[in-house]
Amino acid sequence: MARWLAGTNDVTQLFLAAGQVPDLVNLAGGLPEPALWPVEDLARIAGEVVRADPQAALAYGPIEGLPALRDAIARRFSRGGLNLARGNVLITTAGMQGLDLLGKVLIDEGGVIAAQAPAYLGALDAWRPRGPRYRPMRLGENGCDPATLMRGAQFAYVVPNFSNPTGRLVDLAERRALLAAAEAAGTWLVEDDPYGTLFYDAPPLPRILDLAGEGGGEPYDGRVVYLGTLSKELVPGLRLGWVIAAPDMIRALATAKTGADMCTGGLVQAIALRAFEEGLPERILPEVLALNRARRDALLAAMAEHLGDAFDWQVPAGGMFVWATARDPALDTDRLLRAALDHGTCVTPSSVFDPDGRDRRSIRINFTLNAPDRLHEGIRRLARAVAAIR
Repeated sequence: MARWLAGTNDVTQLFLAAGQVPDLVNLAGGLPEPALWPVEDLARIAGEVVRADPQAALAYGPIEGLPALRDAIARRFSRGGLNLARGNVLITTAGMQGLDLLGKVLIDEGGVIAAQAPAYLGALDAWRPRGPRYRPMRLGENGCDPATLMRGAQFAYVVPNFSNPTGRLVDLAERRALLAAAEAAGTWLVEDDPYGTLFYDAPPLPRILDLAGEGGGEPYDGRVVYLGTLSKELVPGLRLGWVIAAPDMIRALATAKTGADMCTGGLVQAIALRAFEEGLPERILPEVLALNRARRDALLAAMAEHLGDAFDWQVPAGGMFVWATARDPALDTDRLLRAALDHGTCVTPSSVFDPDGRDRRSIRINFTLNAPDRLHEGIRRLARAVAAIR
């Protein structure tokens, strides 16, 4: 077996297997509400695209993705000074493949990544086989200097819109500072944006990609590599994502994709293209925002009632998660996970978002999957688990 397998953690397997627990209230995943999926529209679209162009939908396709879909995404994200063309877009098999391909293209064995901390578990898992070293960027904290942390790094990684796991929104000044730091360091800045449409309390901020395109020509040739996905704005099961980047980067990633899957499934690409053309993501967005906002508020109310003496947290302005930190530094959230499962609920402990696994004081709680009454019951059970290990 390869050596990197020894670096994985059993906590991940534990909460992924938690679905086998009867009557479990799952607060651990990053899962959208299935009732909001536009099932009838997608069923109709699937039938139409297969009949209309079976070659595009069912045969092998271009490694970079269907040309019409690449063009649609280029148009969708072009704005202001950001001018995108087909050569700026690579279609991937979900956002996770984009992370995997970036690891293959940018990380030398043992290379340095400057990563927003705490860091997304999926990114850490995707890059684990390369054995990277991490420089944590704790954005918003005194003493965090992205320019210094990026110097000599093979790339920097951020999730500025409602970070997974913390739910933190990186403000506009910080976004400009991150871009300036990457340009000064001469390194790539990877902007992972699965939650970019999920703003509940204010209009969306400009993406760092948008800022990188200010005053630029065509096609875009900047240092920001942007990752997007349909998982949170349409449905997760289509497993379709995209990378937007300078043409040289797209070509390098396409070379890596050749050895990964040859091409993303034509059927899901054809469905995505028609969904974009019909405005399906935009049509369902208001209902998604309203439901998620109500569930966020229900979760926060339950936490205030049952966990207010044990944890501190901030109200996320969007996304899917609340990040809560134990007031008692001795409270071990790996241990809390096991106690929570015994009480019929599940949260994600902070250790899995730390490359070294040492942070065991916080938990990530998802609010988008469960109805308000289930959120309240899950938090009530979690409070009992906290009491059991104190």
